Amino acid sequence: MRKTITPTAPAADHAATLAGPVDVVLEGGPAHLPRSLSVEGEAAAYGRLKIANGAGYEHFERVADTDAGHWVFRWIMRTRIAE
Repeated sequence: MRKTITPTAPAADHAATLAGPVDVVLEGGPAHLPRSLSVEGEAAAYGRLKIANGAGYEHFERVADTDAGHWVFRWIMRTRIAE
């Protein structure tokens, strides 16, 4: 299943905006979502990710970086698509 990743907040650090992909780690959220994935650096630099999941979106917020250079995003909420 293809996941749609959407930035949802203004970048906290415009210098952190990257042109290429970055590896991110997802904490929390539904068990069936991958725990790590590669996203466009521009999307990750915003500090929030919105991942399409079924009839809604899972929202993640950046909390830390790992020693391996992965950005860590923690699940903060789920929203439903309006019908």
